[in-house]
Amino acid sequence: MANATGISALIDHITTKVATTGIINNVMPKGYAPTWVEQQWFSLFDGRNEAVTFGIIAFIVHQAAYYGRYLPYHICDYIPAMRKYKLQPDKDISNSQWWKCLRSLLASQIFGQLPMMMFFLPVARLVGFDCGAPFPAWPRVVFQVCAFFVIEDFYHYWAHRLFHYGVFYKYIHKVHHEHTAPFGITAEYAHPLETAILGQGTIAGPLLFNYFIEQVHITTMLIWIVARLWQTVEAHCGYDFPWAMNHWLPFWAGAPHHDYHHMAFVDNFASTFRWWDRIFGTDCRYQEYEVQRAQKAKAD
Repeated sequence: MANATGISALIDHITTKVATTGIINNVMPKGYAPTWVEQQWFSLFDGRNEAVTFGIIAFIVHQAAYYGRYLPYHICDYIPAMRKYKLQPDKDISNSQWWKCLRSLLASQIFGQLPMMMFFLPVARLVGFDCGAPFPAWPRVVFQVCAFFVIEDFYHYWAHRLFHYGVFYKYIHKVHHEHTAPFGITAEYAHPLETAILGQGTIAGPLLFNYFIEQVHITTMLIWIVARLWQTVEAHCGYDFPWAMNHWLPFWAGAPHHDYHHMAFVDNFASTFRWWDRIFGTDCRYQEYEVQRAQKAKAD
């Protein structure tokens, strides 16, 4: 009975917050003069349903970051001089594959991700997110985003490993592995259940961080989404450029790490960093492959 009462209270809270207006722009210290950026941010919510407004803002930020990050790689596909940086130069993406991927993505993003984004603000308020002014200082934002990367990477490693077992792979994760030579926008090409489950590393991580460690500002969440999309599109881009982060940040996984996972269907389960695969021995075959690839590149 107590559990039922708790669930009912949670539902009442969320539905109330979804219908709320005029809260965000009132949450600031008395006498505080908001900056120009803060004023523009608060003006977006004036007289509007705040949960829906934030969901739309998050969706626009998501789409701009996702496809904007992919655009340079897409352009590179049409520049012959860039082909030498391709990780699997013998495999090309057909027009039918590209359009199938895009149609599936747009359906998932509009009918799956957008509705979930509408409910994020009420849940964030429930766990104590800061929605007011002043905005957090950049050092705090950078620290929290780095922490979110670590949390998401740990969660992704184990959830991804689970998806490579039996029915989880056959009926869910196999969709993502349709592309043995990934290209940027295949990052979110997946079964709806996989999108929902793996996405919890991106969404639930900051919520738990806020609840157990320290308060997170709602705008930091948007910055984190951009950073996460920047990383995952790069991991699926199919290129290994000499200036990529994995060449100067040793523990960054980068495109070669994840491209091997798509090519071989095994190992390299982490999303962002190399350490979990190294600790648990799920990158041994990849290390051998990289030695061979380096030798071949040297010979050429």
